[in-house]
Amino acid sequence: MQASHIAYNLELKHPFAISRFSRTSTPLLLLKLTYENTDGYGEASMVPYLGESYASAESFLQRVDWNRFSFPFDFQEIINYLDSLEKGHPAIKAAIEIAINDINGKILGKPCYEIYGADPAKMPLTSYTIGIDKPEIIKEKVADAEGFKVLKIKLGSDDDRALIQTIRSLSSLPLYVDANQGWTDRRKAIELIYWLHDQGVVLIEQPMDKHDLEGNAWLTGRSPIPILADEAAQRLADIDGLRGAYHGINVKLMKSGGMFEAHQMILKAKSYGMKVLIGCMSETSIATQAGIALAPLCNWADLDGPFLTKNNPFETPEIVNGRYKLEDLPGLGLKGLPANLFGL
Repeated sequence: MQASHIAYNLELKHPFAISRFSRTSTPLLLLKLTYENTDGYGEASMVPYLGESYASAESFLQRVDWNRFSFPFDFQEIINYLDSLEKGHPAIKAAIEIAINDINGKILGKPCYEIYGADPAKMPLTSYTIGIDKPEIIKEKVADAEGFKVLKIKLGSDDDRALIQTIRSLSSLPLYVDANQGWTDRRKAIELIYWLHDQGVVLIEQPMDKHDLEGNAWLTGRSPIPILADEAAQRLADIDGLRGAYHGINVKLMKSGGMFEAHQMILKAKSYGMKVLIGCMSETSIATQAGIALAPLCNWADLDGPFLTKNNPFETPEIVNGRYKLEDLPGLGLKGLPANLFGL
């Protein structure tokens, strides 16, 4: 197997703020793997506050023995091998694993969604994310969300109610909320949750610190809205410890290390009676297509990466009536690959 990669700076349409951080772009590593004349594409989206960078990703790639990977691919063995090289680094591991999934589907002549048992008819609505911002910018973001049927709102500041009120003055769409660990007082949080319920909020991600299992469980036991683990649900091994403390989990490929383990997380969570949201970081169409392939297995989707950016280098996946349209194309089904993107 041969590998090539480039650094790519994904520019956001608007500055993106959550409860503790703000950014205007996201560094990516775009990966191309070639196995016996079949190309596969992967992506590492490395949000700076999570610790990965182009330098760390490139260093990891240099340690990979590409001759270990051969068809038929054993994805559990691939994950075990990548984890054996170094702990952490889930985004670059996801890039490798997604690219091999793309190759695998192309060799088999099947879409990745079919390989993972996802039914296109069960595709959930996907949301459009609106970060913390001033009212005049919020209005611009809501206008950008035309065509979406759900809005996802970042909370966790002192102005949570005002932000929701601004949204409600502009839109009556159902809302997802992500507090990004921004709430610290459980009693104030449960009071806010009941108010959010009246405002049409459908779910809430990671209300309190991911290490505060008892505090999040306290909210889960009292909340009229499903409470989902996000930062607390990184990989498959985390789920057992979250059972009973949350109503569900948010699975992201950049946390799970790729599609195979994300699929395992979805199945395990559902076996425990937990609901699943499949989410994303700031991503191009590569990682978005990988997430879309698993979305029909989930209750909700938040896969809006290409719509929040200005320079996605690939064709943006098609949304019809708020849902992604899955096509019968082998592998990821990526379209619009720019000529010479990888200098080859």
